[in-house]
Amino acid sequence: MSDTAQQGGPAGTGSIPQRPGDGSGQVGGTLRNVGLFFLRQRESTVFVVAVGLFIYFALESSSFVTGTNLPILFTQDAAPYAIIALGEVFLLICGEIDLSVGFTFALAPFLMYFLNTYDHVPGLLAILICLVMGLVVGWINAFLTVTVGLPSFITTLGTGFILLGIVQVTSHGEPVSVPADMAGDVHWLGGNWAPFIWAVVLTIIMHIVLTRTRWGLHTVSVGGNILGAREAGIHVSTIKYGNFMLTGLFGALVGVQNAFVTNSIDPTAGGYQPMFYAITAAVIGGTAMLGGTGTVIGAFLGAIVIGMLTDGFTILGVSANPLPIIFGAAVLVAMIANVWLARLRERGAQ
Repeated sequence: MSDTAQQGGPAGTGSIPQRPGDGSGQVGGTLRNVGLFFLRQRESTVFVVAVGLFIYFALESSSFVTGTNLPILFTQDAAPYAIIALGEVFLLICGEIDLSVGFTFALAPFLMYFLNTYDHVPGLLAILICLVMGLVVGWINAFLTVTVGLPSFITTLGTGFILLGIVQVTSHGEPVSVPADMAGDVHWLGGNWAPFIWAVVLTIIMHIVLTRTRWGLHTVSVGGNILGAREAGIHVSTIKYGNFMLTGLFGALVGVQNAFVTNSIDPTAGGYQPMFYAITAAVIGGTAMLGGTGTVIGAFLGAIVIGMLTDGFTILGVSANPLPIIFGAAVLVAMIANVWLARLRERGAQ
């Protein structure tokens, strides 16, 4: 009998016996691969932060996870910033920014109110005109930035002040109620969970646009290497015009939604806070301020983090005075974690 046969398994089958621990080694390798895959995702940091915050606030206060609070958290404290952040992500990726979107937010519901109340424009048509107004504001920002050549920071800072002035002059600085004939008929826009559903659906759509379409590829190319994008035949101006208009559209949409959620149109609503929160959501979610890279899902999760910070500390009874300190510290921690995980990704890719 040959040596090979003698070393075989029982009954001369020639099978090689399994060494103890082989199965656990396979499981360990699988878990390691899953862990590495998770770390490679740009959204991994903000996802961990979001889960950690949810668990923390849920353990600290039973009121956090009630049916009364969760709609407020996701509908009022997270959804507006998530939707605006979608537009800002595309702008940041292509190397621009929009500081005026919060004032588009403020103007849109007043325009709807004036059209419906004084010009007797039907409610749905008035809403559509408000959305077109957002597109026009975005086009003006793009024209001044792309065609005239002003930095987008200066352009949108200036148009933001103009929009603020228009709101203050036309409203006389006083809030108004949503027109009675519209208040009860737009549940699909501002009722119950509607804003959050809009945020989820728009996030899915914009994620597909960014990762699976030519528009998204060209947006990344413009932000990563604008000269190379031009030489490759990409219409840089068209990309930037489209993304400015997209951000203006989302700002107007959120402004109208907010009016129906609160049943009030307030000249102090909007402003710089929604814009800063949206940009913060985009950045902590993994979008680079200098352009070239970004993630829509990360921005959505970033908005959830901001909403939980705002809502959670309010429920815990934390005074409003130290909230900016807590908020700023949370943003810095999230960004430090982003940098740390980015370095781990680079090591894993080597």
